[in-house]
Amino acid sequence: MSVKAFKLVSAVEREMLMGDKSYINIECIECCGKNLYIGTNDCFIYHFLLDEKVSTAGKITFVATKQLHKYLGLKKPVSELKAASALTRLLVLCDNTITLVNMMNLEPVPTGARIKGAVTFTLNENPVSGEPFCVEVCIISVKRRTIQMFMVFEDRVQIVKEVFTPEQPCAVAVDGYYLCLALTTQYIILNYSTGISQDLFPYCSDEKRPIVKRIGRQEFLLAGPGGLGMFATVDGISQRAPVHWSENVIGAALCFPYVVALDDEFITVHSMLDQQQKQTLPFKEGHILQDFEGKVIVATNKGVYILVPLPLEKQIQDLLASHRVEEALVLAKGARRNIPKEKFQVMYKRLLQQAGFIQFAQLQFLEAKELFRSGQLDVRELISLYPFLLPTSSSFIRSHPPLHEYADLNQLTQGDQEKMTKCKRFLMSYLNEVRSTEVANGYKEDIDTALLKLYAESNHESLLDLLVSENFCLLTDSAAWLEKHKKYFALGLLYHYNGQDAAALQLWVKIVDGDIEDSTRSDLYEYIVDFLTFCSDQDLVWKYSEWVLQKNEEVGVQIFTKRPLEEQEKNINPDDIISCLNKYPKARVKYLEHLVLDRKIEKEKYHTHLAVLYLEAIVQLKSTTTDNSAETTELLFKLRSLLQKSDLYRIHFILDKIQGTDLHMESAILYGKLEEHEKALHILVHELKDFAAAEEYCVWNSENRDAQYRRRLFHMLLSVYLHPGRSDTALLVAAVDLLNSHPPEFDAALVLQLVPDSWSVQLLSPFLAGAVRQSVHTKRMTQAALGLAQAENLIYKYEKVKQKGTPILLSDKKVCQVCQNPFCEPVFVRYPNGGMVHTHCAANRHPNSNVTHHPSSSSNQT
Repeated sequence: MSVKAFKLVSAVEREMLMGDKSYINIECIECCGKNLYIGTNDCFIYHFLLDEKVSTAGKITFVATKQLHKYLGLKKPVSELKAASALTRLLVLCDNTITLVNMMNLEPVPTGARIKGAVTFTLNENPVSGEPFCVEVCIISVKRRTIQMFMVFEDRVQIVKEVFTPEQPCAVAVDGYYLCLALTTQYIILNYSTGISQDLFPYCSDEKRPIVKRIGRQEFLLAGPGGLGMFATVDGISQRAPVHWSENVIGAALCFPYVVALDDEFITVHSMLDQQQKQTLPFKEGHILQDFEGKVIVATNKGVYILVPLPLEKQIQDLLASHRVEEALVLAKGARRNIPKEKFQVMYKRLLQQAGFIQFAQLQFLEAKELFRSGQLDVRELISLYPFLLPTSSSFIRSHPPLHEYADLNQLTQGDQEKMTKCKRFLMSYLNEVRSTEVANGYKEDIDTALLKLYAESNHESLLDLLVSENFCLLTDSAAWLEKHKKYFALGLLYHYNGQDAAALQLWVKIVDGDIEDSTRSDLYEYIVDFLTFCSDQDLVWKYSEWVLQKNEEVGVQIFTKRPLEEQEKNINPDDIISCLNKYPKARVKYLEHLVLDRKIEKEKYHTHLAVLYLEAIVQLKSTTTDNSAETTELLFKLRSLLQKSDLYRIHFILDKIQGTDLHMESAILYGKLEEHEKALHILVHELKDFAAAEEYCVWNSENRDAQYRRRLFHMLLSVYLHPGRSDTALLVAAVDLLNSHPPEFDAALVLQLVPDSWSVQLLSPFLAGAVRQSVHTKRMTQAALGLAQAENLIYKYEKVKQKGTPILLSDKKVCQVCQNPFCEPVFVRYPNGGMVHTHCAANRHPNSNVTHHPSSSSNQT
């Protein structure tokens, strides 16, 4: 694909060079700075000064001013010219002789220094000699298969090396010690210092003119077979793909990142970066193409022209205008080394942003996103394409010059709704990704507000996620937009995030009451309850407590029961809540259960109140139905559990409430709390005839009590079963079962006194066996404990004997370990570790030694 990379501008016209002498032809050229030298076929050298002129319109022209010309007097064409600016010398090849002439006056050096026998020559642009005032020259000698290396000074030449080649060389280029040679049938790399050569690839010099050109450090450009421009390094490898040029290439030049080639009819320009042909310029009769310090000069036999490169920025912009994004990026990256770092970074960022908008316009969103990221795009540039997304308070102004040609999304999509939807979907995704990165720094309000508007407009599920997380949505713009799109629940979340809980609740209550429509949440009532539960504004909680309780007592009461415990303890008086809940009996019970069972508040009034509410509810239910419903059964279970586990309610008060009802089990529990166990057991056995409940009564009433108390309860129950005035068989059976089921709970001797004489041993065999087993077990455990105690006592006696058997020496030289004073009396305390202290010191403190036993284990000895 074409791009205008160069413009052909005339430098030296025919009339300036030869006038009306048509026989004069240009043979070679050399350019050094503004100095242009031309060698002709009639043995003349012409010197021109080139001045570059730029018009107000930006057009570049060259004005060549002739300085002088010099006839060499050999009547042979001037074959080659090379300038050595460091020596102010011009090397001239004419008639196989290289002559040194002054660059300014074109006079030969006085010493007459020259190199003879040269077919062609080149300069080593990467010299190895280290001499500052000398150039290294490589020639192809007239001797067969011979290359010679020379050092050329201001007024003398010196041969350095003569190298022989496998075949006759036709062309040569030099880099350091490396020669790139075009031989008769192939190209080779030759190290003239070591003599090591490396074959590159074959070609036929008879069929085409070889081209060997140094293009960089240790890299060469060669004319290869099949119309290929091949790149080769001194290691014999190619690090770049070849360029496809004409089969009839005459010359080649480098102007990075382009390779320029000349054939019989055209000048072609190829990119070194992607190897594509970028430009073709018609140019007939050309036979010279060379580059001099970045300046590309081409010549016919009669005139000299300069290929002026267009500014890189213009080339890139032209490519972008043609929507050739990849080529523009490749060109910019390739030209990086020719542009100052800071300037390149600014230019390249802008290029990436422009390229991103081009891809965006083509709906290539993945590519656009990557370009926007790499180019660090101010995301507001993208948001501004979408009408009304930026907040009205935003101060954003688009980049100038503009990054794209579009006024807004409508122009970009030409009204296509499907494309517009895709663009909005992309922006949602992109904003969501960048909002938490450095890209958003400085304008998070613009990003989040735009994202909210997109979510609301498209009914996107992420709208709520945005509002319940940290965000920077501007309240005024966002509220108006949400109201416009009837997103009232989301609007409430926005109010809440901005600290306006009253406004949020007002909206949500209207939705639940049906005053406004919003189907975002079907469980909005439960959400409001949950919201009030964790709301720290007590006034709001009380304001809406009536509303939530009227909707559903059991759910609504959660605003009190599920509040954070710390807040309940500090900020809310339970008595106030109970007063509020008097109109809502179910809610009141739930709240009292929360106080008593969950928070375990030990206040008599709450426990008593809850028990009374249970009792009243049970009585009410029993009055309306004869059978126990599931609700009645549940309430009975709760009441019994409360009466059994709590010790804080007013027992006599509850007992008075129960009088006259059929709540016998509850009465028994209450009598038990009053330690009136005979009455309780009498109710359970004789009125309820629930023997299992009677046994359970004994168990739970003796929890956390000693064994004697437990045994007393079971004996009471047995006495009730065996009461002399009753001969109910069921009671006797219950008595037998009780004894046989709980042998450890009875004193066997007392039981045998109570049971009737008519009972057989077989009837009580389980009880008797258990009682005997328990008695034997107790005896054996006592014996074991006694044995262990005796053994421990024996150990202590042994230790005491050991202590008494060791002599203790006391003299006036020994000192107390506590006070460090000598002993004045033969009375002391000795510790098991051998330390001795005064008796009064031992009474006050322990010595600073490793004492591991109490003083009680010490002994007074004299």
